[in-house]
Amino acid sequence: MSNTITSSISSASSGGGNDVAAQIKNITQQITKLTKQLKTVTESSGLTAEQKQEQEQLIQAQIKMLESQIAQLQQQQAEKATATQETSVTAEVKGDGVNRPTDANQVDVYI
Repeated sequence: MSNTITSSISSASSGGGNDVAAQIKNITQQITKLTKQLKTVTESSGLTAEQKQEQEQLIQAQIKMLESQIAQLQQQQAEKATATQETSVTAEVKGDGVNRPTDANQVDVYI
């Protein structure tokens, strides 16, 4: 059982590429699989109470680790979006010569 958990985690950790949304989707699928394994362990009659508890703790720890990876990916995604937004705002602030004059297109008015 622990071998399956480890292989599930390593495949989720490697991501599937640079696409953050795809990585989050893969990790979410791994969490779903681990949740099903947790349910199976809970319902299993072939294990002692100690073995069940140990397996449950292992699976729950793996789920928490995956959830933290999702949180990190979402934070990175938000930072990229903020950086992109800041650069587009900076580009808009540049003078266009009409409402925001450029250096070459300023009018000095003296009254």
